[in-house]
Amino acid sequence: MCAMWRLQVTLCTLSVLSLSSAGESKARSCSEVRQAYSAKGFSLFHVPHQEVSGEHLRVCPKGYTCCTSEMEDKLSQQSKQEFEIMVEESSHNMRTTFISRHKKFDEFFLELLDNSEKSLNSMFTKTYGKLYMQNSEVFQDLFTELKRYYTGGNVNLEEMLNDFWSRLLERMFQLLNSQYHFTDDYLECVTKYTDQLKPFGDVPRKLKAQVTRAFIAARTFVQGLMVGREVANRVAKVNVVPACVKALTQMLYCPYCRGMPELKPCHNYCYNVMRGCLANQEDLDAEWNLFIDAMLLVADRLVGPSDIEAVIVPIDIKISEAIMTMQDNSMQVSAKVFQGCGQPKVSAIGRSARGISDVFNSRFRPFTPEQRPTTAAGTSLDRLVIDIKEKLKESKRFWSKLPDDICAEGKLTESDEEQCWNSHTKGRYFPEVVKGGLTNQVDNPEVVLDITRPDTLIRQQIMTLRVMTNKLKNAYNGNDISFQDSSDEGSSSGSGSGCSDGCTTEFVFVATEAPVIGADRSDERAAAAAGGKSLSCGPSVMLVMAALTLPLWAAQTQWR
Repeated sequence: MCAMWRLQVTLCTLSVLSLSSAGESKARSCSEVRQAYSAKGFSLFHVPHQEVSGEHLRVCPKGYTCCTSEMEDKLSQQSKQEFEIMVEESSHNMRTTFISRHKKFDEFFLELLDNSEKSLNSMFTKTYGKLYMQNSEVFQDLFTELKRYYTGGNVNLEEMLNDFWSRLLERMFQLLNSQYHFTDDYLECVTKYTDQLKPFGDVPRKLKAQVTRAFIAARTFVQGLMVGREVANRVAKVNVVPACVKALTQMLYCPYCRGMPELKPCHNYCYNVMRGCLANQEDLDAEWNLFIDAMLLVADRLVGPSDIEAVIVPIDIKISEAIMTMQDNSMQVSAKVFQGCGQPKVSAIGRSARGISDVFNSRFRPFTPEQRPTTAAGTSLDRLVIDIKEKLKESKRFWSKLPDDICAEGKLTESDEEQCWNSHTKGRYFPEVVKGGLTNQVDNPEVVLDITRPDTLIRQQIMTLRVMTNKLKNAYNGNDISFQDSSDEGSSSGSGSGCSDGCTTEFVFVATEAPVIGADRSDERAAAAAGGKSLSCGPSVMLVMAALTLPLWAAQTQWR
């Protein structure tokens, strides 16, 4: 019996040794590793031909290995670079969408703005001749100020429009009463009667309400596209912390060190690594989604049953209508002004040979559809905004879906759960997948993070989105909080300003350089309220006048 037992032990021992020897002889060759390592562009100088003892390894398992210390360092650097490329490539389509749609929208409206000014200048020259040419700076200044407002100049849109009508009233009053001489003080008195006399009818009130609301929505919408573009570009430049580099190296290249360079990571394993490495990006997702929702709201203000093309009647037609109203009521207006401001002195020049009324009675005719200037954009506002809305919807939840996009089976990971790298060897990965966000990484078995230290750049982008979302919501309701904020620094209150003089359209992104915000969201809310001032700049002027010119086409046939 004892002899039999000894024989069995001997046979088992020989069997184990035989299997072990066979396994070691197969694992000792590093030819596959050398080939894969060389394919990455690395020199084979430090790559052993056979396995060596792995006590020197700091990241990968310390058993017999095909990796030297130099190889492990290079593979760690390679892991970091490849991860950065993965994030860049996964976010490429979304980022280019913001870039291309912002560019197209901006160009479209800028061209419409230029066409609107050209239309007014052309039609008024034909209709009013020298009278318009002699007073054209009043209208040129209107467009100049609209452009300056839209590009972020310190312009109060409502006050600027009020000033335009006051100046137009002064010029019209003098032309309709050219037999008199008016001093500057007298003309100032005339403008004080604007609200009481309503010399231009209801046109100024309606036009101001429509233009202001449309321009605020349009400018804020394009500014939102810029903010989305910048935030996405900055967040895509991921900050790879050492703990993430270690986890990435273990996932992507430790199979090399174990002599299995062809082995892909298990899907859930990859998911845990990416959830850890992209924890801060996932924290951005909630604010990103609110921002996208606000953008969609404002987009609805640009198109639909009450869009800017339908609401803002062509500015040249509306101004001409106001001029005709002033001319028709000139006698009543003049009588009331003379009563309130006093009888003016008769001019030595007297009335011109041709009656001014005859000039104004040349009825204004807008362009026909065939005559209207067209844009090179080759699209309509409706189609453009609908396209942008579709792309915005596609970008929702982008940051929370990013780990899954990177770990897509077949691209980076192995679909066979038994034939994948599980962080130690070939086989099934058993740990559960953790939830997204920094605080949930306390349970991550693959990436050890300090959850008390959020990424400052990401927190700054969250702040930027929060401020922009607030501006978008206000723009949807017709309020320009940029200008209201700037009033604290000496500007006039009300609707319609960007930032102070000298501001460019990129100034809006200064907020991303705000002081570091801690993980406590209450601190972020307080900083967001204070940070509104740094986002006071608006996108390009084009949106503004676009809002003017688009309706020119829509309304032209109504006024012929």
